[in-house]
Amino acid sequence: MPIAEIISVGTELLFGEIVDTNASFIAQELVARGVTLHRKTVVGDNLERLQGAIQTAVDRADLVILGGGLGPTDDDQTREAIAAALGETPAEDPELLAWLRGLYSQRGREMPEINRKQTWLIPSAQPLANPVGTAPGWFVQKGGKILVALPGPPRELKKMWREQVLPRLPVPTRTLLHTTVHTQGIGESNLAEVLGDLTKGSNPSLGTYARKTGVDVRVAASAATEAEARSLLEPALQQVRDLLQKWIWGEDDQTLAGAVQAALGGRTLGIIEAGSAGQLCTLLAGQPGFHDAAVTENHARLITLGLTPVTLRDQGLVSEAAAQELASGAREHLDSAVGLAVVVSVAGQNAGQAYAAVDSGEVQRAVAVNWPGDPEQVRERAAVAALALAYRSLRPGGWER
Repeated sequence: MPIAEIISVGTELLFGEIVDTNASFIAQELVARGVTLHRKTVVGDNLERLQGAIQTAVDRADLVILGGGLGPTDDDQTREAIAAALGETPAEDPELLAWLRGLYSQRGREMPEINRKQTWLIPSAQPLANPVGTAPGWFVQKGGKILVALPGPPRELKKMWREQVLPRLPVPTRTLLHTTVHTQGIGESNLAEVLGDLTKGSNPSLGTYARKTGVDVRVAASAATEAEARSLLEPALQQVRDLLQKWIWGEDDQTLAGAVQAALGGRTLGIIEAGSAGQLCTLLAGQPGFHDAAVTENHARLITLGLTPVTLRDQGLVSEAAAQELASGAREHLDSAVGLAVVVSVAGQNAGQAYAAVDSGEVQRAVAVNWPGDPEQVRERAAVAALALAYRSLRPGGWER
């Protein structure tokens, strides 16, 4: 199995001014083709440091992929760094120069002389055509190692990767299959305890990842053929499903809001939010079952929606009783088959406290959430907890399925 490393080039990436989506894209592409990715590195626009990073990566890996630093300015130094790391001298390529001049002339412009460096090649490099930009890439083969240099703009990088790099890349013929199981209502450490020794396997392998909507479990297996990979994957995946069925709400591309929509089974959903700034409505936007909503912290308005003055006085707005009354009120006052309510405190002594409740007429349930964080985190967690409560209460098989 070939070993790969990714080097992302750019001071703007190093300083966090731009999110490095290119490295994520390339990593997914490599893993899907059975390539073992060992490291991802970010290096600023510094020739000495970039040269050192390339030399180190070439010593450790079979395939090194660089993204960025192929522009025409002085701080674009990927070409120079590769040449220095491999001990070669770059020179202008006449065909690339003619192509680049033609690109400018087609647009009625004269090519700035500064762009000439974009036509450089070293003896061990093949040019990679860029159909949507002015920066050709490099495909370098030397000493049994491969280096690929691609421009930084994601639209250019992705197109060149698919059209120029993959046809040249000697990737394994192995098949990698994976399924991501989504859970909610169980922490990552507790989930790992439930899974036990399953997390220690290498093929199939299990990985757990904390997400905004809960904890994901990625089950993956690789083999020479798809059938062999599936025969490894399915038993482990079924074990995960069996062990975590109480907390699972979906897999792969499914969303929690979509899972709630399916659990509604054609019924309409009304929502009342107090203190969550419409986060729950935002998560459900576009779902056809989402019928109506009221987002307010005004006590008088909430009383017209089902909150009783006695509960408000004795237990307060952020209480389980208030959430239950508002969930019932959502059914009645928002003319919905199912009512869902969330009440949240983001300030004061009770900051982080939230309650959610659901009322379908047949099922009434509530859940408490108390987790520290800034107001945005608290609101987001409360909204996700409300969605998870709705799903677990309404899904076929019921709460303890």
